[in-house]
Amino acid sequence: MFEQSRRNFLKASSLAAVGAALVDTEATAEQANTGTAAAQGSDPKRPTDLAGLVNILQGTDSDYYFSRGNTLPIAALPFGMAHWTLQSRSNSAWMFQPGDRRIQGFRCTHQLSPWLSDYGHAIFMPFSGEAKPEPDARSSSYRPEEAMLAPHSLRLKLLRCEADVELVPTTRCCLLRANLPDGSAPGLMIEIPGATGSIVPDPSKRFLRFESRANSGGVPENFAAYYTVYFKDPWDTFDVKEIHGARVVIVHFKAAHQAIEARIATSFISFEQARRNLDLELGAWPAAELRARAADIWNEHLGRIEIGGASDEQRRTFYSCMYRALLFPRTFHEPDENGKPHHYSAFNGKVEPGVMYADHGYWDVYRAWYPFMSLVFPERLGEILQGWVNAYHEGGWMPQFPAPGYRACMSGSLIDSLFADAVMKDIAGFDRAAAYEGLRKHATQPGNPDKGYGRQGIEYYLKMNYLPADHVEQSVAETADAAYGDFCIAQIAAKLGKQDDATMFLKRSQNWRNIFDAETKFFRGRNQDGSWLTPFDPFQWGSPYEEGAAWQHRWNVPHDVPGLITAMGGDKAFAAELDKMLALPPTFHVGVYGQEIHEMSEMAALPFGQYMHNNQPVHHVLYLFAAAGRADRTQYWVRRVLNEAYSPANFSGDEDTGSMAAWYILSALGFYPVCPGKPEYTLGSPLFPHATIHLANGKTLDIDSPSNSAKTPYVNSVTVNSSEHRSVAIDHAALANGARIRFQMSDTPVAK
Repeated sequence: MFEQSRRNFLKASSLAAVGAALVDTEATAEQANTGTAAAQGSDPKRPTDLAGLVNILQGTDSDYYFSRGNTLPIAALPFGMAHWTLQSRSNSAWMFQPGDRRIQGFRCTHQLSPWLSDYGHAIFMPFSGEAKPEPDARSSSYRPEEAMLAPHSLRLKLLRCEADVELVPTTRCCLLRANLPDGSAPGLMIEIPGATGSIVPDPSKRFLRFESRANSGGVPENFAAYYTVYFKDPWDTFDVKEIHGARVVIVHFKAAHQAIEARIATSFISFEQARRNLDLELGAWPAAELRARAADIWNEHLGRIEIGGASDEQRRTFYSCMYRALLFPRTFHEPDENGKPHHYSAFNGKVEPGVMYADHGYWDVYRAWYPFMSLVFPERLGEILQGWVNAYHEGGWMPQFPAPGYRACMSGSLIDSLFADAVMKDIAGFDRAAAYEGLRKHATQPGNPDKGYGRQGIEYYLKMNYLPADHVEQSVAETADAAYGDFCIAQIAAKLGKQDDATMFLKRSQNWRNIFDAETKFFRGRNQDGSWLTPFDPFQWGSPYEEGAAWQHRWNVPHDVPGLITAMGGDKAFAAELDKMLALPPTFHVGVYGQEIHEMSEMAALPFGQYMHNNQPVHHVLYLFAAAGRADRTQYWVRRVLNEAYSPANFSGDEDTGSMAAWYILSALGFYPVCPGKPEYTLGSPLFPHATIHLANGKTLDIDSPSNSAKTPYVNSVTVNSSEHRSVAIDHAALANGARIRFQMSDTPVAK
């Protein structure tokens, strides 16, 4: 993903007096991150160490040329504001490589993808003896095979100074400890990127404050990440060295201290807020208690879904994907002095009341992640959506890609889908009227899409009902996304009783027909004069398409699949073209890119022809077979992708803040949302003999397929609450209200 970015790329309370503060820090969904251990542990039948199944290295073996996830090994709490990772390479968005056997430090990161880079970061490295501030000079060997890297703790041994180091995260902070041998001269180096921002050592020699102003765009000029560090022991010496592109704080302790303990707090509001966060989240609690609390929080979240009958590898894959799906979007609000949420607004540069989230690319996550949340974590979803409404209030426009503020990246205004799906599923917790106002604005008025708000080429779209290829880049992708966005807005308008608007937007949702070529039966670029863009090559990537070619964009009408089937000649012809897509070789022509980009390489590595599961535009496609009367083909191919494109170690392409993981989770459960905005799912092929979703309303959704095995991907029949279910779709309400779904599996296709 990240088309445009790729082109740019080629006084506070005492620490000892905080006891009860953690219980009631703020009235938000973050309460789900406290006090959950008792609830999770109260049911002896619930699994207790799901976090132990998570491989946080999943997807990290990636580089510029080939992505197996483009992820980082992150220690954090679910939706945590501060992520903590290992840095093995400096001056690179690919800051960690699992094959590297040396690290340069423990990094506080806010990077959602290497294509957008990091912001507000800092690197912390324990050492002994003489300080070497340059990243390579200070680096130390470690044994990756002996390191214990988990969502709730990073533990390893720095062999250079024989230091046993552990980092334990909270939502906005961490505890960093290093135990060194007797006689060492222990110290801590802190690399702060850039040459600006204050560095303030406290006279007590126990507190340090500094700012990181590093960013790669998407923030106002006054942006900063504020750090407050509390040391258990006073430092002996304090120094600041300049290195290329950064400053390094060097803190030495007396040799009598064999242990370094630093409590590190972050804030996007102020130093005072960082100190408040430190007091509330870390206090004086020992590492063991903080670690246990973090593990309990992860186990409660992961335990929302139980799976039974799965192999060890499947369990590790599933819960590693669950972990990935629970990292983003990032909590961006913080508790004020009264425990109420407020936040620094990356949309206007002010401190505003209310909740806020950051770092989510709607182009990726609207397809599966938001529907996943609507079923499994609806209470958090409502709050996240209110964060996007707050962004509209603060900046005047709905964001296209909040990272953390307005960022121009990818096509469409896919935030339309998020709100439509939530409204149609009766998700609570956000202002529907304000959301609709913001969506309608970008669908009817020119914004500034190059700055991350408004639809691309809206003037042409309103006049011509499509985007001309000779004036607008990615015109096919933009037109199709606009038509789908119009459908989504129409659903909300109807729910709000705005019938005239609903009629208008529903009519506009048929604009996909204006770029569909009845002769070739592909979507094609069309010029302002109405002529087709020539020559036509269905294997050529890039404009008028986005991160794909005509084959990958051929199916982008999720809101009108029956209409698309008719346009392509009916059920048999449609299913035949889907089969052809999967049977073709993975041919690609580089087109406007001028070189082979990583998505092309990844598609070529997969055994699915032109179906490039490594990128999001095709993620609904296998489920279209079912709409054309070939549910057996959906079942066969979904099962193959689940088994061949996912593992505990890798994804088939950029994971993208939960999008790839959410596809796996939902598909493994046996259903998938072809069209978010319609409150339904298409049935597929469940991967496990049993799964239970513990719903937020206290009910359970039980999914049974007792005859399930690797040899039985096909579904013979389905019952819901013991009643026969003949449709290939199932309503969201039927799942969200609790139910028992039973799949009878088969080793042979079943005629439907």
